[in-house]
Amino acid sequence: MQSPFTIGLILFHDLTQLDLTGPYEVLARLPGVRVHLIAATLDPVRSDRGLTMLPDTTFDTSPDLDLLLVPGGTGIYNAMQDAALLSFLKRQAAQARFVTSVCTGSLVLAAAGLLTGYRATSHWMSVDLLPKFGVEAVRERVVIDRNRITGGGVTAGIDFALVVAAEVFGVAVAQEIQLMIEYNPAPPFNSGSPETADVDVLRAAIDKRREVQEQRRALVEQIAARHIE
Repeated sequence: MQSPFTIGLILFHDLTQLDLTGPYEVLARLPGVRVHLIAATLDPVRSDRGLTMLPDTTFDTSPDLDLLLVPGGTGIYNAMQDAALLSFLKRQAAQARFVTSVCTGSLVLAAAGLLTGYRATSHWMSVDLLPKFGVEAVRERVVIDRNRITGGGVTAGIDFALVVAAEVFGVAVAQEIQLMIEYNPAPPFNSGSPETADVDVLRAAIDKRREVQEQRRALVEQIAARHIE
């Protein structure tokens, strides 16, 4: 009997829940899969907006994964420096069929050395930080490079998961899932990317987050420097 396709989604405090729950809604609908929510302990994990999620598996008890997924969020500051998490990612990536991320989760993969020499994407405000880890940054919704699949910011996690579904189980399965979750985006505004947003909206968004982005850049440069040493 063939083993089920095993998926592991990483939980850490202050993750962005839609980075994880968007893909979860798609991936959990795949036929015969086993999905695990994995964290350092089985204690509840709070997202960066206060949603509490409950892991079912720990780094120590996780089975070997066919697909490993890392979300993003403000919690990446600690995640990129979490030795236990980075060790787990490296161990699983060595045998996983797919190593993946959504949003700034790609920076965590990069900090673990798992995107060096690969093409990858991230949230539009952070994608330019990937090259500091030897990653070829790409401004696309979903990027596939060999067995690395990365999604852009937050809502791109649904697109990402449908791409994964098609890669693993075929286009027909992915299309049926898209139909059943009625994923038929019709946003009320055309401001979903820096290329289409009103210039004043874009400028305000950048200005509000300038200090946070400077802190993120400084931390990434500090962690990336350790890889070079």
